[in-house]
Amino acid sequence: MLQSRGLETVEDLINYFPFRYEDRSNLKTISQLAPGELATVIAEVRSTKISGMRRRNIGLFEAEFTDASRATILGKWFHGAYLADRLTVGTRVALFGKIEFDSYRGELQMMHPEMEFLSGEDDEAESALHTGRIVPVYEAAAKVNTRTLRVLVHRVLQEIAELEDHLPEAVRNHLRFPSRTEAIRTAHFPPAGTPVRMLNEFRSPAQFRLIFEEFFWLECGLEIKRQRARLMPGIEFQLTERVREQIKKLLPFKPTGAQKRVLKEIADDMAQPCPMNRLLQGDVGSGKTIVGAEAAVIALENGYQVALLAPTEILAAQHYLSLKPLLRKVGYEVALLTGSSNSREKQKLKEMLRNGMLPVAIGTHALIEKDVEFARLGLVIIDEQHRFGVMQRFGLVQKGVTPDVLVMTATPIPRTLAMTIYGDLDISVIDELPPGRKKIITKHYSSDQVEIAYSAMRREVDAGGQAYVVYPVIEESETQAMKAAQQMFEHLSREVFPDIPVGLLHGRLGSGEKEAAMEAFKSGRTKILVSTTVIEVGVDVPNATVMVIEQAERFGLSQLHQLRGRVGRGGDQSYCLLITEKLNDTGKERIRTMVESQDGFVIAEMDLKLRGPGEFFGTKQSGLPSLRIANILRDPDILAAARHEARAFVERPPSQQDFAKAVTYIRDHWQRRYGLVSVG
Repeated sequence: MLQSRGLETVEDLINYFPFRYEDRSNLKTISQLAPGELATVIAEVRSTKISGMRRRNIGLFEAEFTDASRATILGKWFHGAYLADRLTVGTRVALFGKIEFDSYRGELQMMHPEMEFLSGEDDEAESALHTGRIVPVYEAAAKVNTRTLRVLVHRVLQEIAELEDHLPEAVRNHLRFPSRTEAIRTAHFPPAGTPVRMLNEFRSPAQFRLIFEEFFWLECGLEIKRQRARLMPGIEFQLTERVREQIKKLLPFKPTGAQKRVLKEIADDMAQPCPMNRLLQGDVGSGKTIVGAEAAVIALENGYQVALLAPTEILAAQHYLSLKPLLRKVGYEVALLTGSSNSREKQKLKEMLRNGMLPVAIGTHALIEKDVEFARLGLVIIDEQHRFGVMQRFGLVQKGVTPDVLVMTATPIPRTLAMTIYGDLDISVIDELPPGRKKIITKHYSSDQVEIAYSAMRREVDAGGQAYVVYPVIEESETQAMKAAQQMFEHLSREVFPDIPVGLLHGRLGSGEKEAAMEAFKSGRTKILVSTTVIEVGVDVPNATVMVIEQAERFGLSQLHQLRGRVGRGGDQSYCLLITEKLNDTGKERIRTMVESQDGFVIAEMDLKLRGPGEFFGTKQSGLPSLRIANILRDPDILAAARHEARAFVERPPSQQDFAKAVTYIRDHWQRRYGLVSVG
């Protein structure tokens, strides 16, 4: 059960910190209690009863408690029928809560008190862990409850005399930190008088040191990785006049200042003798794809191959559709390699890559498979890297002689997170949209107001525009979404818009059919495109002015923002219409954010708040560190301080011996958690 929480060693256990604290130091007998105070009492059950509607389990459960002072107090729980089997006469418990006076019965009471069951076998010392002090509250590990964890941690800490302190002495002294042993002991069992508010805000001196230490080692690891990357031999790409001419041929429009600046940063990196490791961030529609294509041309013109890695087949197909015509303009062929390519096709493509006959390969993790070999891999472009683990990224990089790496993300990532996850990368941001773009008007309708959305679509199509209607792919199951899209396609083409050509696009279509459906929409032969989320990235139809998102409550904020970015690419006013069925509070907050904001960074911050870091990145394979006490959302100030100290330490270590000790510590302790060293 402990293993389910990752608690396998004594070290894991002492690093499993409480998530909150309760002040139960006001321990009294029942006869000493006064209304209005917060107090803890140890008492046993004298009698119980359930009043109200037991059948519907909404009754009021009451227990009368007594102690050695012979006085009594009532405990009351609404919807408390489940307690009847646990709070039987004679059961001994610690109750913690606010004391009130029940004027109707003339007795003291606690409403919904915190409660811990005390067993007869508890010795005095261990009983004192749960009451009469500031009590740590742990997240349960399966059926191992907070009380058992408290006892386990306490026993272990009693067995340990002194813990080795790995934080460099210079840093400890400079910041006047308590020792590691003291910090761990007092984070678990704070001394009397520690302000509980400070503990629950994770700002006691002990907690501050432990949070800082986690961030410090993470930032040291990233800084060492960055330094090592700079020492590795890379490819010095030549930026000749021909390369510049070829890049110009790609551009369908005048690039924005931000695109020019970012391309220069990338080109300068590629011309260096060490490998490029750069993150390209840009909001929806800012033109990242074209910058990625320009970087590809630099590598191709120097005689190297390019690999583009996307997290899903849908996104890989997407990139294939948008890059194929672009790179064809300058004479390069592009191939798509995904898990669902048939085996004959795969073999042929792998053969061509090995022989250097295929300049550009786009694919999913199928590109990382052991038998995929490149003749001269020079540039790796990774899309939406936070969906890939660090080790996966490393897998592809190993296929070339340290190729240059460009990571692209259209999910604007709040700065604190970008610093942590992409800490080993230099960051470029495209922070302006192409000129002449208008703000997209976003509106929200419930599903019974869908006719209003249809009227808006008809108005736009009659005026010469085009529209998307998008369905969510639920839990990666294309089938359900495909059926919904198929039904909607039939409903719209037969009943709602019989006079307007409607197209259909979903993940189960073959790549030829997908291309044909997109081509028909791009050329304007179909006016309305019904689709599952295949059109999330890279599709550019300037004439499309309406995005209708069905069941919008099923999408995350970043995805909604991505989809909205598919319209508003021409000079005309565009609209995003969100149709929802049932909305919970989080859903309402998401939709409100979408209606009110178009700033990708504001949207990303809100997405992070609503979902928390782990879920924001979708999977455990996100490369997001599994922090034990530090929290990227709560502690950005400590993260900034830790980064500053870590950089100073790596750049100017007090001695070579200190530096060597730090590298050994990171390798031994952090390798399994962060993969920090092996990827450098």
